[in-house]
Amino acid sequence: MNKRIGCVLLAAALFQGAMAQSGTNSPYSQYGFGVLADQTTGFNRGMNGVGVGFREHNQVNPLNPASYSSIDSLTFILDAGVSAQITNFEENGVKKNARNSDFEYVAASFRLMRGVGVSFGLLPFSNVGYNYSATNYLTADKSTYYINNYAGDGGFHQVYFGTGIQLFKGLSVGANIGYLWGSYTRTITNAYSDPYVNSLVKVYSASVKNYKLDAGLQYSFNLGKKDKLTLGATYGFGHKLHANPECKLISVNAQAGVSDTTMFVVDNGLELPATISAGFSVNHNNSLRFGADYSLQKWASIGFPDYTVENGQQQYALNSNYFKDRHKFTVGADICKDESGRRYIDRVHLRAGFSYATPYLIINGQDGPKELSATLGFGIPIINVYNNRSMLNISAQWSQRSAASLIKENTFRINIGITFNEKWFEKWKVR
Repeated sequence: MNKRIGCVLLAAALFQGAMAQSGTNSPYSQYGFGVLADQTTGFNRGMNGVGVGFREHNQVNPLNPASYSSIDSLTFILDAGVSAQITNFEENGVKKNARNSDFEYVAASFRLMRGVGVSFGLLPFSNVGYNYSATNYLTADKSTYYINNYAGDGGFHQVYFGTGIQLFKGLSVGANIGYLWGSYTRTITNAYSDPYVNSLVKVYSASVKNYKLDAGLQYSFNLGKKDKLTLGATYGFGHKLHANPECKLISVNAQAGVSDTTMFVVDNGLELPATISAGFSVNHNNSLRFGADYSLQKWASIGFPDYTVENGQQQYALNSNYFKDRHKFTVGADICKDESGRRYIDRVHLRAGFSYATPYLIINGQDGPKELSATLGFGIPIINVYNNRSMLNISAQWSQRSAASLIKENTFRINIGITFNEKWFEKWKVR
């Protein structure tokens, strides 16, 4: 009972810790919903996020809720993870480094009844966090200049509850219903060295409190005595978020010490795109697992609030040319010689993965950054007199965001997750 209470308290503490994290220093997070997060757990991250076709009895896999039906009948699984990263930014030969850390996720799962598993937890959706400035001179002698400062913070998270049901041998379906919430604030300050020129501050903000719904299915069948193939697919339902993004224009006269504020609002101006994913995994004798995923996020079909001035008229309205559809391809593998072997080294998992994602943003009329990433990770069993099923998941990830004539980002990230696997539902027999 003490262990169960400890798990619950740990989950609650991590939920609270997630509220204040941004998880990025990327200037690209000033656009759209920010930098999109990987909604994966420790063992997925070791394979760079592959998982739509993975079906594991001892891991939580929120990427496909149909996988919950495979959870072992005796166990309660709690998985939590954190990350730390260093990012190098490069533009026109100038390089800068930034460091930050983040709470990533917490997820739990157990079997409710035969063929029915449930899961719940907290996952990231997007991150906003940046602060930089640019100076330009208005006169040849550089006596008059202006400074533009760009700063933003926030992001979105989701608390979810999901269930997976095995309809008959080999076929399972599932769904995650989530509560998506969060906010962002983005500020652009335009200030002049001439005190007689008004400075201008633009503040963009929005707050979201709405649902998120995803459905999935998996079909598994044997290819031989030692090989099993699992096919998976998911669908994320797109919908309006009933949020009202705001834009405030604040003109400040430093000489007179007065300011003037104009506010614009777009009613119901934020929307989630529909998402389609498909993937497969091959399990060879429980020693080699290989999988591949493809996902399509239909961003091009939705707009995003944008402030413009045309013919002297100011407007803050939905821009239908802000996003484009995002395609992502991921492959990954997990190798373990013998999960129940006597030698400790035989029980260690070696994981690797690679992914490529096309841009979802259009920035100044051109495609935003594409993303390349690769991961190498380990699953290290935690063995003691009480438990030999828990696991420490560690992975190192390199990722790059780049676009023509824009900032190039290279990030090295360490992900650390712990999967607690407890036999809460084991029945004891007295002889």
